[in-house]
Amino acid sequence: MGGKCNGMISSDWSECLAPSGPFDPIAFAYPELEADLSGIFRLYTGNQITLSEATRRIGRLLPEPITEKQMDAYLDASFMTYGGVTDLIRWCLEHDILFMINTTGMQGYFQRAMAKGLLSKGIVVAANPLISYERQTSEMYEVREIEDKAKNTAAVLQKYGISAEKLIIMGDSGGDGPHFAWGASIGAHLVGSMTKPSLEKYCKEKRIEIQTRFGVTYTEGEKKDPKREMTVDFMGLVPVIERVLLAKQRKN
Repeated sequence: MGGKCNGMISSDWSECLAPSGPFDPIAFAYPELEADLSGIFRLYTGNQITLSEATRRIGRLLPEPITEKQMDAYLDASFMTYGGVTDLIRWCLEHDILFMINTTGMQGYFQRAMAKGLLSKGIVVAANPLISYERQTSEMYEVREIEDKAKNTAAVLQKYGISAEKLIIMGDSGGDGPHFAWGASIGAHLVGSMTKPSLEKYCKEKRIEIQTRFGVTYTEGEKKDPKREMTVDFMGLVPVIERVLLAKQRKN
């Protein structure tokens, strides 16, 4: 990015920008834990357990910490985003739009992904420190509890002097609900990406308007459709970003 920020996007990662789940690196290293990890993830995204409780359960399951070597092996074999996501991130940085990944995923995943050149190093990351490595490759915040997403976004807005009207928040599931609620309270633009019924339900109950729905929007009981998700090109969000974040700049 250049000088003054033209705005900011604070987005979830798992099943929002990428088809992977936050605990997939653990399942890759310890395949026997996959079913348990998937169950914990669904309980969390359905707002049935807290993130800290999910993390505690995972910590008890882990035989040994995930090493950098194990994380690199996972990334080499499995790193994937939805179509156009890395292009969109680069486009944002080129247009002085701060891009923040704000997720329950592991810090170590993003540290190693950036170190390997899989993600742009100019992004800001907020993620869970359950797996984290000493070498920092980006501005890094912690997501230990669901409420931390909003706290982290607020901290970055303040640090860079970005107004709430220049903020876009993206999420896919009920786990993003409190982030959306906070965003709605300050006038941010809310984008549902690969939107799940749990987020729709949360927002309906809280009378929160999702201004933009992007990609596949699921109804209650509908099975995930990975093939359809992978046909979505996230560069299709550029017109929304231009309208929300860059329109006033052009008028000025």
